[in-house]
Amino acid sequence: MAKRQGKNNSLSEVLKDFIQTNKLQKGLDKIYVTEAWNTVMGTAIVKYTTAINLERNTLYIQLSSSVLREELSYGIEKIIKMINEELGKELIKKLILR
Repeated sequence: MAKRQGKNNSLSEVLKDFIQTNKLQKGLDKIYVTEAWNTVMGTAIVKYTTAINLERNTLYIQLSSSVLREELSYGIEKIIKMINEELGKELIKKLILR
């Protein structure tokens, strides 16, 4: 159990410290990316999404529709920009549609 420090910390500071100490940021980023994909792309595209994986700075999206995959491939840069804006940081550098 961690020792108390002599000062009062806000809850957000304590949570940030906990996440950093326990190296949880990668796992949280994966969850945030999934939520951002669902928000940005909407239900019409989400229902054709079968898998979302984040590895390093690359987002892998598996789609069940080849027609949708082709259509989305024309706007990959815009999708990356919209997801990064939703996340509030530049986490995604590359998007691969499978």
